[in-house]
Amino acid sequence: MAHARTEYTKVAAPRILGGIDVVSHRIDIFKYLMVCMIMFTIVSAFHVWSRFKLLDLNMEISEISRQLSEAGQEQKRLRLEAASLKAPARIEAIAKNDLGMALPTDQQVIHVK
Repeated sequence: MAHARTEYTKVAAPRILGGIDVVSHRIDIFKYLMVCMIMFTIVSAFHVWSRFKLLDLNMEISEISRQLSEAGQEQKRLRLEAASLKAPARIEAIAKNDLGMALPTDQQVIHVK
């Protein structure tokens, strides 16, 4: 058999292996990366919002705790004032001095049986 000698003096341009598949594969990767970026942005926004809300609620709790403490102190002060106002000696002094009242005599007292 005779062997034919073939000369390869010309270089062929590289062939595109599945050109349409490569482009569609790149589009699929792009879509996947866009979805990942959108999800990352949503999760990040939710994280920032939840931290902001947490700080806001902590500030509100501390403000309400401060108001509760002040209300407790006010209640103690008012109880002390009420106790001093209903003291029998004070009431008797106001009745005698300001209202001109006096204790009843024995003739003014009627015993009921």
